[in-house]
Amino acid sequence: MAEHERLIDAVEIARRVDTLAAEIAPKIDDDTVAVCLLTGGLWFAADLTRALSRYGRNLSFDALWIASYGDDKATSGRVLIRAGLQRPVEGRTVLVIDDVMDSGLSLKEAVKLLRDAGAAKVLTCCFARKPWPEPRETSCDFVAWEAPARFLAGYGMDVAGRFRGYPDVLALD
Repeated sequence: MAEHERLIDAVEIARRVDTLAAEIAPKIDDDTVAVCLLTGGLWFAADLTRALSRYGRNLSFDALWIASYGDDKATSGRVLIRAGLQRPVEGRTVLVIDDVMDSGLSLKEAVKLLRDAGAAKVLTCCFARKPWPEPRETSCDFVAWEAPARFLAGYGMDVAGRFRGYPDVLALD
């Protein structure tokens, strides 16, 4: 593995996910659709939806496969939609779940797509939010961890598709 520093371990990740689920659960209902942003959001979405279930919320699940990074360490500035929703969201609350918020470009595009699909309300949730040098055009309603401005890997975050399954979050810069 390249030079790295562990920023947050799996035990702390689990604690933060549970705390976030306790915060989100009273603000949604069982008709809410959890929409995971693939691919990075998959690990967090799995943990969060299980935690929400422990708080009495059993959501429908869907995914959007969108990308703005490809295999690079910086956003391309464009969002590619690789796969859309599989179930209707019209008139429903949607909880968008993503791994990390950098520029907010992917999250902004996901919110737009869901509103265009008729979602009554769109809430956003990110495991990590990094500081950004410019104002973002979107915000994240729920955040588990305010991350440093470093290149992150592990817990769904990757370097050219690698390290996603690593249980801790690492800085690889």
